[in-house]
Amino acid sequence: MEERSLRVYQEKTFFSKISSTITKLLTPTKIGINGMLISIKRNNALKAYEAYTESEKEQNTEKQEQVSKKFEDVYALYLESIDKYIMDSIYKKVKAETASDFERNALSQYYAIVHLKETEYLEYKYKKQMYLLSLDYETVDCLNKKQLIEKYKKLYTHQMESLYKGVLKHYSIKLADNQTLSTKDEIYHKIFDSLEGYIVNILPLKMKQEPENKVYQDIIEEYHNFEKFEVGKLDQNDTIEKSMLLLGLSRKLFTHSLPLIVAEQCYEKLLQDARSLIVDTKILRKQEKAYSLLINLIEEYHVKLLSTKIYWEKPQERENYKAFWKAYQELEKDKKDTDYLKDKQILFIKNDLKKLRSNYNKNYKIIRFYCNKLVELGAMRNLKNTCISAGKYIKNKNKATINA
Repeated sequence: MEERSLRVYQEKTFFSKISSTITKLLTPTKIGINGMLISIKRNNALKAYEAYTESEKEQNTEKQEQVSKKFEDVYALYLESIDKYIMDSIYKKVKAETASDFERNALSQYYAIVHLKETEYLEYKYKKQMYLLSLDYETVDCLNKKQLIEKYKKLYTHQMESLYKGVLKHYSIKLADNQTLSTKDEIYHKIFDSLEGYIVNILPLKMKQEPENKVYQDIIEEYHNFEKFEVGKLDQNDTIEKSMLLLGLSRKLFTHSLPLIVAEQCYEKLLQDARSLIVDTKILRKQEKAYSLLINLIEEYHVKLLSTKIYWEKPQERENYKAFWKAYQELEKDKKDTDYLKDKQILFIKNDLKKLRSNYNKNYKIIRFYCNKLVELGAMRNLKNTCISAGKYIKNKNKATINA
């Protein structure tokens, strides 16, 4: 016995095999304990959601509150189970260097969201739920169970729409506070990213679920225009145009979550980006492309946003806009006119110039570009010889003299 106890066996014994099997079972995988727990809690969440949607059709307020509370509790437990799967399973795989690229990327995204907890708790709360739901949606989609997928899509789209609205409202409130230029740019970027995330991942599912919804029927053309930007590499011009389409769609999809005052700031941000692109571009073809985009952007801004604006901080701004809108409507009556496009450009440029001239030093490059365009369009004359000296000018037969 003593001699045998000193021997070292290389092959696996019965007990070591059992230990290995139990370890595999306890390490949560798609077929492990945690996977089964997620499946059970997912089914509970689906049942609670069905009861919740049914209760909304009834008039019993007390029952609605009870069912709603139960759904919230079950939904929270369901998300906790997915969270546990990430920490217990994916983390161990990454640590053991056995994780796939998808799992490594998933963990990286997870920690990027968790990092927000200390500084941006509300954003963390919304984004973590969105991330966990998206992760499980991919799992459900891979199961190829049509009935389960259809049930889950209803819960998924309902919750995700609510979360996107919540995070957009959060960004809107932040943008209303006094922020530095760099912080504002970061918030604009997050708003456009969130809008794109919803329109790419959630809107197609919602449109299939509710094909008769008038809102979705009204935006179908704009949605198809946006789809063109989902393929291929985008340059700066394409990125601005894509953001313009996102804002146009948001005016119908997120009227309350992205209020008019915030959408106005987003449009002004894009207008400034388009102007900067024009003056920074040295290649004439690209400059003309950026100019064409700016004209479309100005029209979108005035038609889709300012025309719906009710409250104006300065009465004079409202009067100026009324004058512009009247001139624009007159132009729209004669769309078949050969000078329609030229006249529209002149109207837009002159209107934009009024605002830019209030800060000439900052905007002198685009002002100079605008003036050259107006000369090209025949709305302004180019005087080659100019004088900026102050004084009294006396006309003479041979030359003009100045009495300073």
